[in-house]
Amino acid sequence: MPSLDEQIALIERGIVDCISRDELVKKLEKSARTGIPLKVKAGFDPTAPDLHLGHTVLLQKLKHFQDLGHQIYFLIGDFTGMIGDPTGKSETRKALTVEQVAQNAESYKEQVFKILDPARTEVVFNSTWLGRLNSYDMIRLASELTVARMFEREDFRTRFENGKPISIHEFLYPLIQGYDSVALHADVELGGTDQLFNVLMGRDLQRSRGQEPQVVLTLPLLEGLDGVNKMSKSLGNYIGITEPPDSIYGKVLSISDELMFRYYDLVSDLSRHEIAQLKQQMEKGQIHPKEVKKQLARELTARFHSPAAAREAEENFEKVFQQGGLPDVIPEVRLPASDEIWVPQLLVDAGLVSSTSDGRRMIQQGAVSLNGEKVSDQSTRISAVGEVLAKVGKRRFCKVYFI
Repeated sequence: MPSLDEQIALIERGIVDCISRDELVKKLEKSARTGIPLKVKAGFDPTAPDLHLGHTVLLQKLKHFQDLGHQIYFLIGDFTGMIGDPTGKSETRKALTVEQVAQNAESYKEQVFKILDPARTEVVFNSTWLGRLNSYDMIRLASELTVARMFEREDFRTRFENGKPISIHEFLYPLIQGYDSVALHADVELGGTDQLFNVLMGRDLQRSRGQEPQVVLTLPLLEGLDGVNKMSKSLGNYIGITEPPDSIYGKVLSISDELMFRYYDLVSDLSRHEIAQLKQQMEKGQIHPKEVKKQLARELTARFHSPAAAREAEENFEKVFQQGGLPDVIPEVRLPASDEIWVPQLLVDAGLVSSTSDGRRMIQQGAVSLNGEKVSDQSTRISAVGEVLAKVGKRRFCKVYFI
């Protein structure tokens, strides 16, 4: 077992807020003395079926605690998911159906074990305890928070000032998220920096019920491939952990040199010392930035697939993008033949972009070609007969057959 100082250094890596460090030290000391592992939780609302690299920042920190021998609770907010987290939203979120929540939750369970050890992870659903609360319990819970306190949140205050509606159930969200910590007797809760208000609520509710309040740790929101906005599927700047090896490898290589070490700090398994050595070697010109980035691409591709898949993705990348060839394996789709098809729609149907607006943007950037010919006009329509090789950017290919 690492020394206390080494444990603290690992836990604090990449952390923004720690409330409080003294409490964390005491909990770690008590755990070492009694042999009882800390209960460490992080909650995920199953709002989409797929996780991306931004989600793994929290998972990576859970793994740090897991490596130190503590009990991990991967909490799927199937109950809170039917409310919708209002954090940072300019309007009321559409609630998910029971069926959507169940489907997305199952997908999450399959994906998190690409990082966490399933033998030492307990997957829990907050409907287990929240579903048992009756109307009396909910009213009593709501009495523990004032409207004035809720308006300390900038998102609620801004919506109120701008005349945007705020539903009563949205006020309940942080309360019932905080109640999760009470139900689990959590010692530590992790969350993104945007979740600080919600995770602090857990401390308040634990304290009012005579429990020792949990330590709160927040982590930054990982920037996406554009280097500006947080990673998001809706913005198209994400790296999905279920994407093919070639896609993950190529996307990691596309990040900027400036952003590269932020990714290392937040999602790599390398130690701080090893990362510092890489940075020093690069700054001294002993190693090219691209080689440092390739090492990260290999690590992440191997994590979500396998070392063999990472090696193959690297070989494929070299063949395609340095030797000007085509990948050995190109995805194929079959679409109904017709007189013509709008190119942005073709790209969506081929799975190369997330939306037609994304397709138009890629055309505007000069990143789209069909059968080797660049498409420059966003209104271009082509004959939907025979076959076409579509390419977006440097990495995404698809052979489309019209049948």
